[in-house]
Order: sequence, then C-alpha cells, then structure tokens
Amino acid sequence: MDTFAGPIIPSVELVNGLKIPILGLGTSHHGGYSHSSVVYALKECGIRHIDTAKRYGCESHLKKAIEESRINREDLWLTTKLWPGDYGCETTKAACLESCKRLGVDYVDLYLMHWPDGNALGKTNRELRAETWQVLEELYDEGICRSIGVSNFLISHLEQLKEDCDIIPHVNQAEYHPFQRPQELVDYCRSHGIVFEGYCPLAKGQALSHPDIIKMSEKYNCSPSQICIRWSIQNGVVTIPKSTKKERIWENCQVFQFSLTEDDIAVLNGMHEGLHVSWDPSNIE
Repeated sequence: MDTFAGPIIPSVELVNGLKIPILGLGTSHHGGYSHSSVVYALKECGIRHIDTAKRYGCESHLKKAIEESRINREDLWLTTKLWPGDYGCETTKAACLESCKRLGVDYVDLYLMHWPDGNALGKTNRELRAETWQVLEELYDEGICRSIGVSNFLISHLEQLKEDCDIIPHVNQAEYHPFQRPQELVDYCRSHGIVFEGYCPLAKGQALSHPDIIKMSEKYNCSPSQICIRWSIQNGVVTIPKSTKKERIWENCQVFQFSLTEDDIAVLNGMHEGLHVSWDPSNIE
C-alpha cells in the first residue's frame, strides 16, 4: 500500500544513479520525534525521505511508524548516521548493522559519518576518518548502504578523504539557511559530484522573524517557513526541515506550488552572515 494526499516531491540524482527526494523530514534528540506526526507525514503529506541518526535515539520508533504507515520499503528513502564514538575499523560495521536492526530494514539508503571529529586516542582525525570511510565503502559494496556520505564536513575534510579513499561521498549534509549559506562548500561539492543537503533551513526559528522574510511571506501569501524552504530548494539543496507538529509538517510540504523570483532569491542569498545555529566544524582538522 502506498497512497497519500500530499504533493509529488521531486528528487535529486546522486552520482550513482539513485534519486533522493529534495524534501525530507528531519528528526532529532531532545523532543525532536513524534510518532503520530511521522505517520502523518508519510500517509498524508507525501514524505518519502526521513533523516535520522543513532545519536537521536529514535531509530526504533521510526521502525514502528514506518510499519504503521504501510509504505513500501522500496518507496522510502531512509538516512541515518554513524556517531563518532563508533568510528574505526572495529566498530563501524557493527554500528551500521545495529542501526538497520533498530530501523527494521535490511539496508539504509544513505549512511553518513555524522561529524568530522573522531576524538580517538592515538589517531589523528584524518586517520580515523579515512579508516572509518573505508568501512563505509565496504558497506556500500555489500549493498547494506545504497549510498554513503558525510555530515558537517568542510572542503578541507573532503579533500583529505578524496586523497585517502576510493569513493567520493555521494552526499554532504551541512547547516544551510539564509544566515548560513556556505556557497563555496556547495560549489565544491557540486564540482565533485557530491549532492549538498541542508539541515536547519529555518535557522531553528530565527529566520522566521526576519522582516524581509515576513515581507516575502505576505507577498507570496505563504508562511515564513515556506519562504525559507522554497529558497533552499530553488538553490538546488536537498532540504530536511524538522517538526513534530502535523500542521507544520503539512505546511512545510506545500512549497511546490509557487516559485520565488530571482530578485527575492538574491535578497535571501544576501542575508548570509556565517551564523551557526548548530555545530560549527570550522576548528576541526
């Protein structure tokens, strides 16, 4: 069974030919999960892309929500992430298989290294990243991970990985909103065949009170959150807003019926000020 009353969500093609929906539903720890809202997103809003992580502690809850939604596995895109505490050749594969078990699946569509800092005694971050990525390459070859990528990696981290390993990440997920638009990183990813995926598209709510964004929401007869999400999508970024409220999830999915003008895109692009509302990886070697 695979029926819903929401929009058809476009996809972005990865270098390996897989297609990731350009809009997904993010989850998180500290109250960032609602069972009924995830079921609602899947059944009523057309969401087929869910982003989670071991760190968030909701993989097993997602298993129940997916089962309840009765959406076919092959119609879902499931992303989860490897926590730095599990980095290394001895622990990475087991952590991935445990995530699959908690999610109730035989494979994940995308598996990400969650953070460039490994904090391993006796090893540099670069050594640990390379060692861990080589295991992800094996998981990819085995089909346990249909695609592999990284999260919060900067150009320097990606350059090192390119030198140390065989497979270029399929995806790099990083903070992306009007106040944090790392265009140099986006351009680097695109020039190397890496799909850029953005989280915190609303800057954890801070963007919703900006007067220019409010003015645009009035112009387009939509919400400030829809302006931010539409801007991100029009910039070609895979976007994963997070909400536990059904009405917000529905609202966040209604962004394919309008387009922002080039002038308004330029205004939003010009708001970049380097603000991080989440982790800042700038000081990680």
